[in-house]
Amino acid sequence: MPDDASGAASQEHGAVPAGRAVPGRRPTVTSRVLGILGAFTPERPALTITQLARRAGLPLSTAHRLVGELASWGALERDDAGLYRVGLRLWEVGALARGPALREAAMPFLEDLYEATHENVHLAVLDGLDVVYIERISARDAVHVFSRVGGRWPAHATGVGLAMLAHSDRDLQERAIAGPLRRFTRRTIATGPELRRALAEVRRTGAAVSDGQVETFAMSVGAPVFGPDDAVVAAVAVVVPASGWEARSLVPVVRAGARGISRALGAPRALRPPESAMREV
Repeated sequence: MPDDASGAASQEHGAVPAGRAVPGRRPTVTSRVLGILGAFTPERPALTITQLARRAGLPLSTAHRLVGELASWGALERDDAGLYRVGLRLWEVGALARGPALREAAMPFLEDLYEATHENVHLAVLDGLDVVYIERISARDAVHVFSRVGGRWPAHATGVGLAMLAHSDRDLQERAIAGPLRRFTRRTIATGPELRRALAEVRRTGAAVSDGQVETFAMSVGAPVFGPDDAVVAAVAVVVPASGWEARSLVPVVRAGARGISRALGAPRALRPPESAMREV
């Protein structure tokens, strides 16, 4: 999941940069501060005060004052070259977003998945029609992917995204099916009927397979994670080379990992025996 395309992917889905002023309305202090924070991207993690002012659409004097206040609080940091970066204080706050309980419950199972594959293991949540990665474990010689903690990607093209969309509310599913669906490779799901069939298959099997949809050499197998009210709250996935691995060999272990996380979160459906076990009785 390429970092350098994640911003473009969000814009493709109609995302509005944080802090952009509404025409005819005077920008608030909050919108100006959000505009400054929204100026940073994975491609531009360090900016001068002039660049921040320009990208946020602010007078230089206003940007200088607000950046100074943000730096004093710890939301921004200034290096010896005069460049500003996102500060650790903001990272601490951001880590609280849907994060601590979910990541704490998930980590033992993510580690088990990593030990079973020594490939990339992802934990993600759904944000509209995008997924946001909140944890990743990867070996140095694992298949190369561009996902990163905090990065986002269109849900229809990823294993974690398909796993969550399949169990999301009907309105969100229909929004996704209505498109547009961005194509990354010839194997990307790019039409509404394709996506509808894929989501039905995820519900039938309990797992999502995204084979060559983002990068032709990578395959993702994901499964949904449910919370205390049995609503989908996240998804876990393993990303492996498309050649040399079979999805059917990964589905049971990924489903087991997702079920373990769901059980740790108190999901009622995870406390019942799986349907496969019930059929064997």
